[in-house]
Amino acid sequence: MHMPTISSAVRRRLASQFALLLLLPLALSACSVADILPHGTPGRTPDRGVCPQESASSGFGGQVYTPRQMRIAYGVESLCQQGYTGKGQTVVLIESFGSPTIQADLDAYSQRFKLPLTKVDMRAPLSMRAASGTEDAKGWAVETTLDVETVHAIAPDAKIVVLTSPVAETQGVLGLPEFRWLQQYAVDNQLGNIISQSYGASELSLDDAAGRAELRQWNDFYQRATTQQGMTFVASSGDGGPTNYATEEDARTRQLASVPTTSFPANSPWVLTVGGTVLSITGSTLWDVRESAWPKSGGGFSAFYATPSYQQLLPASALSQLQNRRGVPDVAASADQRAGLVIHHQGKYRVIGGTSASAPLWAALIAIGNQMAGRPLGFINPALYKIGTSDKAKTDFRDISTGNNSWAGVPGYEAVPGWDPVTGFGSPIADNLLPDLIAASSSP
Repeated sequence: MHMPTISSAVRRRLASQFALLLLLPLALSACSVADILPHGTPGRTPDRGVCPQESASSGFGGQVYTPRQMRIAYGVESLCQQGYTGKGQTVVLIESFGSPTIQADLDAYSQRFKLPLTKVDMRAPLSMRAASGTEDAKGWAVETTLDVETVHAIAPDAKIVVLTSPVAETQGVLGLPEFRWLQQYAVDNQLGNIISQSYGASELSLDDAAGRAELRQWNDFYQRATTQQGMTFVASSGDGGPTNYATEEDARTRQLASVPTTSFPANSPWVLTVGGTVLSITGSTLWDVRESAWPKSGGGFSAFYATPSYQQLLPASALSQLQNRRGVPDVAASADQRAGLVIHHQGKYRVIGGTSASAPLWAALIAIGNQMAGRPLGFINPALYKIGTSDKAKTDFRDISTGNNSWAGVPGYEAVPGWDPVTGFGSPIADNLLPDLIAASSSP
């Protein structure tokens, strides 16, 4: 058979292409899988934002803190200066009623503190249902403003979606089915990977057939969304110290129960639960910050849920307290109404506080973490407890070891070194914590 003549130049070109084919598997093995996967997976270069340049004259002095002061206090400002501002991420807030003035309030807040102007995506997909509890609408308007402005202060470029229910969540199952529907709506419509919940119903009020049945539905939803759909759920631990209201009527009259209890959704093992601290800022660096336990920080042990596997990493001293119960909170942040982030609501600037303030702060941090990772961090509790029980805890958290949450005549718990049922592992030092959280959440 006649063989075609191949020139020396062609032979050299074919040889080099063949060599490249031989090297290709080695090149691919040297890359992380993340480097060749599509959008939303590890290795994607984050889209950077621009950190706000807050003017010195915008502050109030004393213990009324500006967004920049809060970002410094929690190790966020250095990340912000690198363009980690929550850009490309969305935080979903669950509220009853919402606030009719939220956009105007946020615009005024943004202009004062040189934050980017952003439009709040407020939706009422349940608006055709009959409303109830509208006498609480003013309180929920304040809550909505607190949640929105806290997220915007910490993660200025994150988008914010507010989903509103026409039913006031109080105690027992009232309002919970509607909130569950809203969260399913958020997941189904891929509105965002972080949902923040600043509400709670005590286990005392849910300890009946209707309550247990409702919580089973929530548990199935949370488990599926966190483990299969990349969702992070954040919840406030409550503002009743070691207790809460036993009934809806007690909530109306503000009569706390005389026995310890925890609240839902804070007690759920699928939720990141945030307690409260008293924050003191005396200078302009991270080292000019002190925190102690907020006496009203919700904390304790669930009568409904067993100790999740990630909490079994805790030392023997903590496990002896848990006694095979889910302990809350997991972490903490500023909650004292006398010293915290300033909020603008209907023409007035003031500190509102409560763990309703600390939960959206952590939601904003997770938005920044998602941006840095180029992917949703999803169910972060296991990774968080890996860090919290390692040597990294010393640099990633501000450990809160003073104060307690005894309140309303009910003995509480002491804040101690390491995890405790008042402040969890403590508050975040985000520029250390978030890179470690990303690494820990991507490892087996």
